[in-house]
Amino acid sequence: MSRYFKHLIQPFSHSRKFLHLLSLVALVMQLQTVHAQDQIEGSKQHLKPSLKDTLDGQFDFSSFLIDSKGFMPIPLIITEPALGSFGGVLALTFLTPKEIPEGQTYVAPDITAAVGMYTANNSWAVGGGRIGSFPKQGIKYRAFLGYASLNISFYRTLPQIGEQEYKFNIDALPVMLSFSKSLPKTDLYVGAQYTFSKTNVEPLFEAELPDWLDGRDFDAHTGSLGLFTDWDRRDNFFTPDKGTILHVQYAVDDSWTGSDYNYQRLSGFANWFIPIKPRWISGLRIDAQHVFNDPPFYLLPSLNMRGVPIARYQGATTVLIETEQRYDLNLRWSVLGFVGAGKAITRDESFSDAKTIYNYGTGFRYLIARAFGVRTGIDVAWGPDSFGWYIVFGHNWNR
Repeated sequence: MSRYFKHLIQPFSHSRKFLHLLSLVALVMQLQTVHAQDQIEGSKQHLKPSLKDTLDGQFDFSSFLIDSKGFMPIPLIITEPALGSFGGVLALTFLTPKEIPEGQTYVAPDITAAVGMYTANNSWAVGGGRIGSFPKQGIKYRAFLGYASLNISFYRTLPQIGEQEYKFNIDALPVMLSFSKSLPKTDLYVGAQYTFSKTNVEPLFEAELPDWLDGRDFDAHTGSLGLFTDWDRRDNFFTPDKGTILHVQYAVDDSWTGSDYNYQRLSGFANWFIPIKPRWISGLRIDAQHVFNDPPFYLLPSLNMRGVPIARYQGATTVLIETEQRYDLNLRWSVLGFVGAGKAITRDESFSDAKTIYNYGTGFRYLIARAFGVRTGIDVAWGPDSFGWYIVFGHNWNR
């Protein structure tokens, strides 16, 4: 998911089920916000938008995206297994150009968006948000308000019974505010984020309520105040060929933050991209989360891996590692393969005792917007007991 839009819709990520869908919207929206001035000189010759590249005459969105201004509707397909494997998202986006301060060559426009989605398992959501900046001060801000009604399953292993599935409807009314500031002469941003949500949970099963449910979970208020830092040295926001991105965040839920719970969350990820050869790009991803004390069950960390439904494997701690190898057949077409492993560790388990979850898969990419370095395609992936397919804009790790 775009990491930026991931912050924007984090209140909907109670069980991280909304991240993949709206991250796709974010990637398309962010096409308007990348500093691509040096990359698009050849496209500036167009008097009107074209869907063919002047370099090779192939299908390409660069000119269309460069010339489109103001209002832009964005339809997308949802393929997340946890939400029924099929659905749709429609984002209505409005872009407002910013004045470029002296000494800078490009400033991203402010983005205002309204988003709606519906999926095959009758989950739906609506929301609106804004991504903006104060360029002279080096400040970025994000705000979001929405409503979601999501049908999703959670799993627990019970003594003498084994693993059981519990399906719930989760209604959430979230609000999010975030700001960050760049440190002078560095690629480092530091910031703060506050999220608040009123959440109602309804069991969609007839069996007796399990012991692991907390009575507060059915009608709860959560308020989270966090600090985060980002360090980004990738050569491209969308589909990097080289570079590194690091992200660390620490957040607190307590009565003074407006929450019915008292817990803390520490999370972080690191992605590396290394060109082994001119056409061979090797990527490595490490991701980890840990919660201190007890959050509501739908806010427990879960493994975010292709081929594994969101919220399928939860624990007080999650760790995962994944590698992806991409080979460019030519300028436009690429093939890739990936494999990963992760653990969702409960409080009753040690690291060695926790089950190791594997995923693997393959996919292809097409360079759909050469000026911005955006590749799109389809991934197919297998987990321990599930299969998923994903429409990808940019890199899958952005979700």
